[in-house]
Amino acid sequence: QVQVVESGGGLVQAGESLRLSCKVSGRILHILTMNWHRQAPGKQRELVATISSDDRTNYTEPVKGRFSITRADAKNTVYLQMNSLEPEDTAVYYCSAHIVKYIGTSTYWGQGTQVTVSS
Repeated sequence: QVQVVESGGGLVQAGESLRLSCKVSGRILHILTMNWHRQAPGKQRELVATISSDDRTNYTEPVKGRFSITRADAKNTVYLQMNSLEPEDTAVYYCSAHIVKYIGTSTYWGQGTQVTVSS
């Protein structure tokens, strides 16, 4: 059984910062790519940031220069530091992890954490 649990969401004002965390636990051998996604009301889920097992990162254009994704492999955890938040960043943020298990690879998702940015 693999669990993916996000934390760190909340309500902030525009210009403030939040740090999201996502911890993976269970019977895993190795975590490959870890990702943050978000889904705003009435919109499709979008990929926000990606970090590979060798720490290569990619970001969607609207968050470049404001968000930073990092990982702590010893803790099976990925972080999303979000600075200079804007009302347009309001969404449910989801973590996903592509994991190597004893019987192959699979992608697992967390339940999401709400981020609300007021103007």
